[in-house]
Amino acid sequence: MSRIGMQGSVKSLGFDNTSCDGLQITGASWEEYSEVRLFYHSLIDSMQGSPFHPMWQKDIYPSQEDLQTAVREHSLYIGRAGRRIAAAMVLNKRCNEEYNTALWIKDLQPDEYMVIHMLGVHSDFAGNGYAKQMVLFALDNARSAGMKAVRLDVLRGNLPAEKLYERLGFRHTDTRAMYYEDTGWTDFLLYEYDLEDRRDGYD
Repeated sequence: MSRIGMQGSVKSLGFDNTSCDGLQITGASWEEYSEVRLFYHSLIDSMQGSPFHPMWQKDIYPSQEDLQTAVREHSLYIGRAGRRIAAAMVLNKRCNEEYNTALWIKDLQPDEYMVIHMLGVHSDFAGNGYAKQMVLFALDNARSAGMKAVRLDVLRGNLPAEKLYERLGFRHTDTRAMYYEDTGWTDFLLYEYDLEDRRDGYD
């Protein structure tokens, strides 16, 4: 699930890294697991009272199991501003089962697209464009890996996330009720970025 918590070019989905205007993006290592978990806890605390709270809950979403799996599969990425983790996300081929029957721009097999999950930027770093940098990093990763599209879902009503993705060229393709442990059955907007449509380019 890719509910944004507000945000380069590499060759593989492993531990390549890139630096984007002060944000150093790398694959998270086991040594950084505890730091990443605490980052998400602090992020959730910082969003309390926000009108666009994505309804994340500590160790439920993201769960410890989700984070550990992402580290093990080399799909968890962190963005550091100086020594602090400012942003994090997961990029992999896992998705909610509702993706299988949803409307999409492209009719793709599961191994032809990737999904952005758990994209969060700490409020201490708001306004620096880090969410955009993380998303562009994900698009470059997916394109370099030969994927045809990147997909994600956004909790309905999370306007900052919707605006970000639409500005970057993602297209809203469907709205579906989906179940997650932290939200129960809730409406989510589904977005897709067509990596083969050269008209979609981004700045």
